Amino acid sequence: MLREINDRAAIEVLLREGPLTRAELELAIGLSKPATAQLLTRLEQDNLVTKAGVRGGGRGPRAQLWAANGSLAFVAAVDLTPHQADFVVADVAGVVLAEYQTPLPVHAGADVVGTFGEALQTVAEEAGIRREDLAHVVIGAQGAFDPRTGLLSSAPHIPGWLGFDVPQKLSDELGVDVLIENDVNLVAVEEMTVGQAQDVDDFVMVWLSEGVGGAVVIGRRLLRGATGGGGEIDWMRVPDPATVDTGDVWPEAGARFGNLVDSPAICRLAAAHGVQAGTAWDAVAKTGPDHPFRHDLAKRVAGGVANLVAVADPQLVLLCGDTSRAGGEPFAALVQEKLHELVLPRTPVGCASVQGNAVRAGALQSALATTREDVFGVVTPTLLGSRRPEGDNTRPRPNR
Repeated sequence: MLREINDRAAIEVLLREGPLTRAELELAIGLSKPATAQLLTRLEQDNLVTKAGVRGGGRGPRAQLWAANGSLAFVAAVDLTPHQADFVVADVAGVVLAEYQTPLPVHAGADVVGTFGEALQTVAEEAGIRREDLAHVVIGAQGAFDPRTGLLSSAPHIPGWLGFDVPQKLSDELGVDVLIENDVNLVAVEEMTVGQAQDVDDFVMVWLSEGVGGAVVIGRRLLRGATGGGGEIDWMRVPDPATVDTGDVWPEAGARFGNLVDSPAICRLAAAHGVQAGTAWDAVAKTGPDHPFRHDLAKRVAGGVANLVAVADPQLVLLCGDTSRAGGEPFAALVQEKLHELVLPRTPVGCASVQGNAVRAGALQSALATTREDVFGVVTPTLLGSRRPEGDNTRPRPNR
């Protein structure tokens, strides 16, 4: 058992740090030189690690590098939006082998499974593998996924993906193991892995872009809810604190949060302040931190965030999405100021730090976590997995 623990610790380090010399691995896992040498020999014989070139520089012999054997399995991650699908294929060590972007039909009646499969085939071939070689595929989508039924909801923008068990149908027809997950949940996964929330147990994310989304993490586990709707903050009812007339008429119950801070609503708010812009992030970029429009927008965002803070009492609130990025830390500070006027917990507000396509990156982290558990026995409890709750065996994984 001790040998197994040491082997797993070594693989975890190699997966996290990349190729290392024997001396570097010895230092990282705290074994003696002979024990580390024996461990590497054993893992190489089991095909779990491979030689990965040498590290040069300086005088004397160059040191052999060792790496986790990435060729043991391959994964794919996808960011699915109404405009396009963004694919990436990587080996189990996390080395990216191919990327591919393509528009996919999402309208009702479209053959979404067939066109998705063709795109997956294309990117797999670009990676030098077959589609059937993929051990796990994770899709990030703008909607709520019910793990009990496999149905997507809150996704009127991709109607072709509604009304059927998405992961089951994809898994059956494509011959690969597929998981679909809310896009903002995947951003939270990436932020927990390499971003601002690496050392945070409880936090919430608020996505501000064309639409609105959220993710709630408690004890480093995503709060999905009974039907997968955890974090669907656009349905919260909040009053509109704007100081100008935007022409909107809200019901007595208050405005839907998503109708206050999606891109069209923010553009109307900006116009009421004399700022003309085609998107919310353009409006934010055109104004300075002290502009009255920014203050009104911060009040709207804080009004929704206050509900999350009052219930979850998180350690941190992170803003993400195009609108949040346009405002940066000054806008996050303004939201924090308005938030602290509304609710007692003085929760800090910041900007998500992950750059690029954070949805796809989070999907890749999830796919890698699941596959590394299968291949190496390395468990990463903070990330998503494809497994259903214990005792639920209604969706078997495809036969290989």
